[in-house]
Order: sequence, then C-alpha cells, then structure tokens
Amino acid sequence: METSGGTLSGNPATGGIQASLSGRYATALFDLARDARSIEAVEASLGTVREALAESDDFARLTSSPLVARGDAVKAVDAVAQALSLDPTTRKFLGVLAQNRRLRDLPAIIRSYRELAARHRGEMTAEVVSAHPLSDDQIAELRQALRQRVGRDVAVDLSVDRSLLGGLVVKIGSQRIDSSIKTRLNTLAHAMKG
Repeated sequence: METSGGTLSGNPATGGIQASLSGRYATALFDLARDARSIEAVEASLGTVREALAESDDFARLTSSPLVARGDAVKAVDAVAQALSLDPTTRKFLGVLAQNRRLRDLPAIIRSYRELAARHRGEMTAEVVSAHPLSDDQIAELRQALRQRVGRDVAVDLSVDRSLLGGLVVKIGSQRIDSSIKTRLNTLAHAMKG
C-alpha cells in the first residue's frame, strides 16, 4: 500500500502498528498528516470523533450499521465532519472510510493514530479506563505519576466504563495496573469462598 509519504512498511515511526487493517489505515492517515504538518490537528479531530461516537447513539449506529448504503454513509459522515468542524485531512479520511465501508474500524484507527502521534512526540501511550470522567487536575496528576513510573512523557488515552464502580485500569506497554473497585470486590469475593 502506498501513501504520499512512501510505502507503509518503510516508515520507522509506525513500529508494529500496521499489522492490522485498522493499523494500516491509521498509518496512512498519520503519513498524510505528517506530510501536511497537521499531526496535532488530526489528533484533535479524531478526539472529537471519539467523543461523538461515545455521546451520540445515532453517529455510533451510522458507523457500525451494514444497512446504511455507501453513498448515504459518505454524505452523512461529511455532514457530521462539517458539524464537528474537523480538519480537512480528517474529513477526507472519514469519507474514504465511508466509501470503503470501514467506519466500524474507527475506534481502533483512532487508538492506533494516537499511539503513532505519541511515539512521534517521544511519548508512551497509556490506555486509562475510569469509572467516571477525570478532571483536568486528575489527568495531570495521572500523567505525572505515569511519567515517574516509566521515566518519560506519557500520552493518556481516556475512556469511561461505569461498571468499574470506582478507581482506574491503566495499560501502558505490557503493564496493566488495575485499581478498580470492581476488581477489588471480585478478589474479595474469591478470597471469601476459600
């Protein structure tokens, strides 16, 4: 597969991300964004798309339903991109995904792109799942704690899972730190069974 930046396999910044189809799409988007000097703008737009997917059932259905005709999906995604004020690169990319019937891969593409952008900045990426949305101060404290733990800057990929009840689950590299109340309760229940 070729992009305007060359072949995907020749890009050292992508590491092992391109193994999956969503990884290849993310790598192609990253290459386009790098060439357009819009890595941060695309990352911000993808963050907006991710929030829209989490907050809008209609948008989530649009991206996941096989029943939406290709042309209708392209038009709908373009309208959503305009309404969300996405940057031109991301807007065109969403159109390509709709045309190729790959909108269902958006969450994985967004994760892979964020990882590529973090690596480009010399950061590691931590996937953080919390029971409730974190405040800006909590995010700053978390980044600082993770930075001390791994010895370099850490980009935080946040999501919410209310079933955790409280606490956090953090995955950074091959490490997993689970301080959720749900896990603590399950551990206590197993210990009480004897």
